[in-house]
Amino acid sequence: MAYNGAILNSIHNNYLTTYSPKKSSSFDTHKKSELRNIYNSIVKLNKESPLYKFDTNKEIKTFAVNMKEDARQLRNTIVSLGGLDEEQILNKKVAYSSNPDMVSVSYIGDLSEHADTQEIPSYQIGVVSLASGQVNIGTFLPDSKVKLPSDTYSFDISIQDLNYEFQYNIKESETNRDIHGRLARLISNADIGIRADVVEDGKGNSALRLTSVSQGLKEDETSIFTISDDHTSKTSGSVSYFGLDYLARPASNAEFLLNGMPHTAKSNNFIINNLYEVTLNGVTGLEEPNATIGLKTDVESLTENINNLLSSYNSFIDNMSNYSNHYIGTKRLLGEMQKITAHYQSSFDVIGLKLQDNGTIRADKDELETAVLSEYAKEDFSSIKNFANSLLRKTNQISLNPMDYADKTIVAYKNPGKNFATPYITSAYSGMLFNYYC
Repeated sequence: MAYNGAILNSIHNNYLTTYSPKKSSSFDTHKKSELRNIYNSIVKLNKESPLYKFDTNKEIKTFAVNMKEDARQLRNTIVSLGGLDEEQILNKKVAYSSNPDMVSVSYIGDLSEHADTQEIPSYQIGVVSLASGQVNIGTFLPDSKVKLPSDTYSFDISIQDLNYEFQYNIKESETNRDIHGRLARLISNADIGIRADVVEDGKGNSALRLTSVSQGLKEDETSIFTISDDHTSKTSGSVSYFGLDYLARPASNAEFLLNGMPHTAKSNNFIINNLYEVTLNGVTGLEEPNATIGLKTDVESLTENINNLLSSYNSFIDNMSNYSNHYIGTKRLLGEMQKITAHYQSSFDVIGLKLQDNGTIRADKDELETAVLSEYAKEDFSSIKNFANSLLRKTNQISLNPMDYADKTIVAYKNPGKNFATPYITSAYSGMLFNYYC
């Protein structure tokens, strides 16, 4: 069996990859004070809540997990538009690139250190070459019987100062293509930073291609990964037979000009002066030799922040609506969200935001831009900031106890004034993580 840690990774990652695959972000990390507040909220919730009996079918579990993940996604979007400070929400500055096909950019600076955005510089970037990963391509072999004897083989992959041993069996009846496919799955599923796939040459021959996930090299590095079976625990010889150690393309660093000065980077994604996160997408062309990156105006930033907020909110409402015909709790949640939006509806009309029959919100582009330019913009847009803060509190509540909206039956109420904190409510949700492994 190859790399036992891969099995453990699969178990822990199954929770999100099976139910609701969402990427984690920097906003999923928390300070000690935030974790303490979450803990205290859980204790209070468990102390005051009656005991419930939940359905245990898989659909209920999928519903609860997806609800929490969708709420987390909406919360992270709101936080990304200005942070948790109620005064700063929707105040995020938005960066621009004159040529996003060549360079894309986002602003990551701290506005508390740059109160005057006019002090934040713009930059000229020209891309000479992109960073690339290492590629090994093995020997192209016909789809015929493997010429290696039947046995248990192994080889070692060294990557980023870590060594991994892979073991596999070769049976007498197997073909080269069979082994290529199995090794591709074996290496890719191990999740060690290498993607493996099978390539063909158009003549019926196949080979194994190994590509590093990371890019670029440090000054003292000659390769990102190496493959060998010289000192492996099982039978050797498969590395040379399949040509796994053949370096088809070495890793290379990105080369670019920043305000005319040459620079290099290990990755196509890097940070400039703690202000901009830059991603290089292509090399400089003849028509536009350089791309300019900088900050958009306050008007453009606010408009884009509002559109991002509405897009995430509408996506959450649409996702929840898909469950409304199956779970009574979803209708209650949609009703609660509708009450929040209805509270701000009259204020939204002033800035061109229209509440739709299905609970989503549509922005009238012309009316929104006119309102942003109005002399009363600060007062008019206070409502959308208050709305975002209300959503933030609601998503925190959903994330804390998504089972509140699942179909359930009350088993017993706690004795008022004499109840104790129990882990029952949160255990009902977190227990789904290990349901199929215990």
